Amino acid sequence: MNRIFIITFATISMMMSLVGYAQKDDSEKKHFNREAFLAKRNAFIIAEVGLTPQEAEKFIPLCNELQDKKFELGRECRKLSREMFKKKDPTDAEYAKIVDDFLNLRIEEAKLDKVYFEKFKKILSPEKLFKYQMAEGKFARNFMRGGPKGEKEEFKK
Repeated sequence: MNRIFIITFATISMMMSLVGYAQKDDSEKKHFNREAFLAKRNAFIIAEVGLTPQEAEKFIPLCNELQDKKFELGRECRKLSREMFKKKDPTDAEYAKIVDDFLNLRIEEAKLDKVYFEKFKKILSPEKLFKYQMAEGKFARNFMRGGPKGEKEEFKK
């Protein structure tokens, strides 16, 4: 009897602590610190690409500017999605329009990439530009695995 009570108590205690831990994680995920994210991303890019201080001084502000513009395009996509989800029984024409709008936003993003990569070419060698592209993808994959707080501090090389 005593044993059953202890096992039951221990099990309930562990479950309660897990629920509390899960709730804590959910509340932390709601507060995204953009400045900390950018600092981590920029440090990662500088290290992965092997930027000199002079290159980083010129390149990182441009890189951040590009990311800000891409974020705005993404915001527009999210706005269109929210509007579509609010509609009751959207028509095929409305679906076709939003698909076209999404495609046009992706084309705009590609145009932004082209414009900024021309600017990047004036700062970085082709090798470093390639490494930058790879570093962006690598950071995004690692970030998604580690969550918004970047729980996985060490990114795999």
